[in-house]
Amino acid sequence: MSIPIKVKKYLDKQDIDYQEIVHKTVYTAFDAAQTLKKELNQIAKNLLVQVDKTYVLVVVPADKKINLVKVKRAFGAKKISIPNEKLMIKVLKIKPGALSSFGKLHQLETLVDKAMLKTRQAVFSTGSFTDSVFMKVKDFIQVEEAKLADVAMAGGYKIPKSTKKKMRRVKAKVARKKSGPAEQTKPAAKKKSVKRSRSKIAAAQRK
Repeated sequence: MSIPIKVKKYLDKQDIDYQEIVHKTVYTAFDAAQTLKKELNQIAKNLLVQVDKTYVLVVVPADKKINLVKVKRAFGAKKISIPNEKLMIKVLKIKPGALSSFGKLHQLETLVDKAMLKTRQAVFSTGSFTDSVFMKVKDFIQVEEAKLADVAMAGGYKIPKSTKKKMRRVKAKVARKKSGPAEQTKPAAKKKSVKRSRSKIAAAQRK
């Protein structure tokens, strides 16, 4: 599998670096965090919002949720709501769950919560349940020409402590595998140098 062709072509036209991530099927930002062993604030969660008579794609970190009052204030709107799935499919002409984080692909303005800037890189949806992209947050904002505003509040997903412990163990295990060989060679080198220095001392004493 790979990211949708439309998304790939769109990203390849931009002067940015991004990493394609293939993973098991996930339906929520919480599932993505657990599957990819990422913190929740590294997962971008997007939601379609109707602002007066137009539609906007709002992106917030997965550890927070959207505050519609703040979104309304950010646009100076009179009315704001979250469209139901049927209306979203009718407006965007996409299948359920196929909304990506890239508003321009859906002819939508993108609004990014300022809290996204607290993490250097994040995982963004491509509209696929099995493929995502990992890229710099500042590059995403630049590509989307996104509007920045404080539109999130506490109360998003929370990873259970037991799950966090498992994630930390996995990360530690991966880190040990990466640094293990190098660490093992260092002591051996030291022992050899010690043996050599001792033999030199012994030789000098014999003289």
